[in-house]
Amino acid sequence: MAVQGFKPVTLKARRVTVLGSTGSVGCNTVAMLERDIDQYEIEALTARANVKLLAEQARRLKPKIAVVSDVSRYQDLKIELAGSGVEAAAGIEAVVEAASLPTDWVMAAIVGTAGLAPTLAAIRHGGVVALANKECLVSAGGLFTKEVKKYDTDLLPVDSEHNGIFQVFDFKHPEGVEKIVLTASGGPFRSMSRQQMRDVTPEQAVAHPNWDMGRKISIDSATMMNKGLEIIEAFHLFPVKQEQIEIVVHPQSVVHSMVAYRDGSVLAQLGVPDMRVPIAFTLAWPNRFSVPVRRLDLAKLGKLTFEAPSEGLFPALRLAREVLLEGGSAPAVMNAANEIAVEGFLDRRIGFLEIVEIVERTLNKLQVPKADTIEEISEVDKLARKFAKALLPG
Repeated sequence: MAVQGFKPVTLKARRVTVLGSTGSVGCNTVAMLERDIDQYEIEALTARANVKLLAEQARRLKPKIAVVSDVSRYQDLKIELAGSGVEAAAGIEAVVEAASLPTDWVMAAIVGTAGLAPTLAAIRHGGVVALANKECLVSAGGLFTKEVKKYDTDLLPVDSEHNGIFQVFDFKHPEGVEKIVLTASGGPFRSMSRQQMRDVTPEQAVAHPNWDMGRKISIDSATMMNKGLEIIEAFHLFPVKQEQIEIVVHPQSVVHSMVAYRDGSVLAQLGVPDMRVPIAFTLAWPNRFSVPVRRLDLAKLGKLTFEAPSEGLFPALRLAREVLLEGGSAPAVMNAANEIAVEGFLDRRIGFLEIVEIVERTLNKLQVPKADTIEEISEVDKLARKFAKALLPG
């Protein structure tokens, strides 16, 4: 499986690249690197279009190259980096080239399917790849796990739930595992009825109760599509069957995941809801270093609660399991349609409940071929987006 066969890595003078350095995960990664910058040689930083922030990061971290995928921003980046000694580049191909630079550790944090080709390029030069891009395993899980094995790459999950599983999973004796449990906060609407959810606004949906996340991820949390995607990720990351993956709603977001064993033991990973913790874990692995986050105080917290999720209220969970069973390019279709539907909701073109409805209609109506390569998966992604857009009003 993708996370087995790890090799010890030292912390000294490691060559590092951050793909998607201006996003939430990328900014937290840059902050971790800056805490002890003498320990790292920064090879590359990449961003989509935020030239100003990318240039600020590059001036501080001194990478060999800074890349913006939006070619129209190349001159802006070049001007911002003038006199810094950092090379400027632009375009998708330049991002992939930056991802291909020899490194010891890569943070793969480019959001969406735009991250597929660069992350695959990083995997193909070996070393450690810290994966924060869901789409790699959701849309192309079979391809990515195959390449991880082929190039002897260590794939470390950054998502807090999968990172937690990684920390307590017995990879030497996977037959002893009964099930893995991903926790979900339940989002801001878990106590609502379906009728009440019909009137939910984008502003309400992006207000996550525990985590500081981007708009799209916050919407996915509210629909629980994020947990559906995480089921698919977990299937590819860990040596378990689909029926061994469970979701439990845990509103406090303190227990990030659990692994239940055949002897009745349950090992859990706990911590404050702060993405700097899993990021630092992957950066320091197989060691650990101090992270300036609030420490967990269970006595002060008082209690932890858990409940089963309602697939009636959150049909995205059912849909994800059906897609995983179907296999092929179905997960890529689901992911692409969901991104379009979320955009439609944020633009107030559809209601909250219509997000998952559009995803399901796309899956039911769209006939898609088998997709085994990045190019084929990208074509399926485009086809699904086009179909889902046609379902949006206006």
